[in-house]
Formats: sequence, C-alpha cells, structure tokens
Amino acid sequence: MAKETLFAVIGLGTFGEQVCEVLMEKGGRVLAIDNRSEIIEKIKDNVTQAILLNATDEDALSTIPFEDVDIAIVAIGENKEASILVTAILKRMGVSYILARATSELHSRVLKQVGADEVVNIEISEGKRVAQKLLAPEILDRIPISETITVAELYVSRSFIGKNLSKLNLRKKFKINIIAIKRSFISIDELGNPVKSEEVIFPDSDTKLKEHDIILVVGRNEDIDIFKEY
Repeated sequence: MAKETLFAVIGLGTFGEQVCEVLMEKGGRVLAIDNRSEIIEKIKDNVTQAILLNATDEDALSTIPFEDVDIAIVAIGENKEASILVTAILKRMGVSYILARATSELHSRVLKQVGADEVVNIEISEGKRVAQKLLAPEILDRIPISETITVAELYVSRSFIGKNLSKLNLRKKFKINIIAIKRSFISIDELGNPVKSEEVIFPDSDTKLKEHDIILVVGRNEDIDIFKEY
C-alpha cells in the first residue's frame, strides 16, 4: 500500500485551515502548526496532529520531524516577515518541497529567493479572476491550465442550440474543445413541488446542445474570447 503523503501546514488562518480540510478529505496526513492555542484546540480533531509552537523559533521548529514531511505549506499571510523567516528555516532544514503563500508580488519574489519551491498569491489570483468576470460576464468561471490555456465554463450560445457537435465542428472553427456539458432538469416531487437536478455529460460527436446547457471548453485564451462572442 502506497504511503500517504504527509503535509505540514504552518499558519492556521482561514486559508491554512481550508488547506488542512481539503488535504484531509483527499486522504493526506496533516501536521497543523500554529502559535495560537485556541486555533490548535479548534482544529486538533480534524487533522493528523495539531502542534502548538512559534514557527519562527528555529529551535522549536527543529523538534518536528520534517524529514518525514513530503510538502510544507507556509500559509502565514499578513505577517510577511514571519512567512519569509519560516520559509528560510524550512529550506535550511532540508524540507523536500515548500509551498508558500504570498500577499504581494514583492512578497512572492522574496519567498522564492529564500527557498520556496512554489508560491501562491491568493490576492492577485482572485483579483485577476474578478477582473476577468467583470470583463466577460458570459463566462461563468475560468480555470487556468497554463499562461495561455484555460478551461472556461459558459452558457451555450443560442446559435448552437439543437445542433450536434459534429455539425458545429468547434475544434476546426474556433480551435476549442467541449470537454463536458452540465445540463439541468426540472421534475415534480410527490408534493407537486418543482425539483431541479443536474447531470454532467461527456459529449461525443452526436451530442446535441440544448437551451440552458452550460459547456466546459478548453482552449487558448484568445480563442475562447472569440468563441464567447458567438
């Protein structure tokens, strides 16, 4: 049986707590570390081990067996000095992989300089997402795959309703692929109340698009921007 990945999450604010929750749900083991006793008390039953200590204290941090940790997540946000110091200490300790949270571009650059293998900037990422939503409200959501490739979720165009994918030939015309369709249904329960349900369809060439379908497409950003105009 494969060994479960061991994560150390340092800093248990909203971001760090959510990271712990998802990692545990997905089958990881989590060491949750924070210097606030009330936070440790709150999370201790939901993680593998909750540890109360000041992570900026190198002597205290060295008591944790980081040689067994596969990935360390420095989730400290507002205290930039602490997040940078903790990242540097973890690097000196030889932690295999360090992912750190940044709150600005400068913070991100410094974290990389002191040893972070990967940096996530929640504020910038979410800001870009909001801006894209405002500029293109017809696109319900975007998931970047790379700098140039995106998965986008949008309502099907009226001009495509009732047509099958082979006839539309979107790959040739727009250089995009439909990878899934979310389709809603309304049924009536035993009390006569309408009940909405949803299914996800993985389409083939004969699949016809229907009104109110939500399609998930993948393609280059500029091709999706052209496609959404139709």
